[in-house]
Amino acid sequence: MDEPLYRLEVEALDLGTDVRAVGLELIERETREPVRGPEAAAVWAEAMGSLAGTEPCVLDFFAHLERVRDFCRQRAIPFREPNGHLLLIDWPAPAAAAIFERFEGETFGARAGDAVVLGDALLEEALAARGVDAYHDAFKRYLFAAVCDFEGGFLTLLSERIWASEAIRRLRGPLAAMRVDVNRPA
Repeated sequence: MDEPLYRLEVEALDLGTDVRAVGLELIERETREPVRGPEAAAVWAEAMGSLAGTEPCVLDFFAHLERVRDFCRQRAIPFREPNGHLLLIDWPAPAAAAIFERFEGETFGARAGDAVVLGDALLEEALAARGVDAYHDAFKRYLFAAVCDFEGGFLTLLSERIWASEAIRRLRGPLAAMRVDVNRPA
């Protein structure tokens, strides 16, 4: 097998006593610079699917909604708007890597777990008002809530059930085929 091109570093983050968080950083193996563009988008799409597993999942967009709407309409990607300030795309999304590539410069969120199916009007209103800060009060109802900052090469998981070791377990096999080494920081 070819040598890995990229490294996904996974580590526990200290965001306070009331939040369990895991940080994932996708970097070039040699330069340690964040990976961007189509290659990164493909890795993040595979990672999102692997982390969610069989749980229902949704992408939360709460900024630049007209651009997100236009992108989805042009590619026939279904979306929902539970309020005038939030757009949801069910996962797995058609053209997931294209979504991540197109919006890598934006911060957006994702949620996985049964609560996605039931709807969460309280969180969806808070996302519209406060962005990803709204996950702080709600992440415990989900398998995870995630903050996607792909321009910086980061995905931050807020989860009571996915620790760093569990994230590594879920990601290692699927990402190895993409020449990504998944480990704790060196």
